[in-house]
Amino acid sequence: MAIKFQYNKTSLQQLEKQLKMRERSLPTIKSKESALRIEVKRTKDEANRLELQLEQEIQSYEDMVALWNEFNPELIKVQDVTLSTKKIAGVVVPILDEIKFEIGHYSLFNAPAWYTDGIELLKKLARTGIEAEFSNMKLELLEHARKKTTQKVNLFEKVQIPGYKDAIRKVKRFMEDEESLSKSSQKIMRSNQEKRKAKEEKEEAEV
Repeated sequence: MAIKFQYNKTSLQQLEKQLKMRERSLPTIKSKESALRIEVKRTKDEANRLELQLEQEIQSYEDMVALWNEFNPELIKVQDVTLSTKKIAGVVVPILDEIKFEIGHYSLFNAPAWYTDGIELLKKLARTGIEAEFSNMKLELLEHARKKTTQKVNLFEKVQIPGYKDAIRKVKRFMEDEESLSKSSQKIMRSNQEKRKAKEEKEEAEV
């Protein structure tokens, strides 16, 4: 990124202001990145755990596959999912609060005895599946925020801060050279004036 600047005092002050702002912000951004890295790892572990749990639950019910043929799938459905949000290292993520199920009407006398247990098993499966889905959604948001924060750290640390320092160095060197040149010019002018004055005085004395 090319930093625009001019070789004057106003531009130098602006450059120094921008540099200070970035140097002050960098530790905060680094802390945010570190917090997000920890949270991404924790959420990834949680998502993996839930996906494994879901797989195990499905496998454990496979021996009941013949019974499931008798089951009416319309007896149970997800009625509502209650969500809230919370901030994690400045990132707003969804939190799964409650899953409400709607259970259809069935006759306790005519339906097979295992129907009630079957409904509970399906509720458990649905809950684990929804929790896994939300963990993956949360992971996606956190990972995106972590990548953006890492990019900002790299931008400040590797591009902008060295760029502003280099620009400040160039402006200061130019102003120092300009000052030296100005002093040299003044010295030459003074010397010429003194010579002229001495010459005039000499000419007046001779007259």
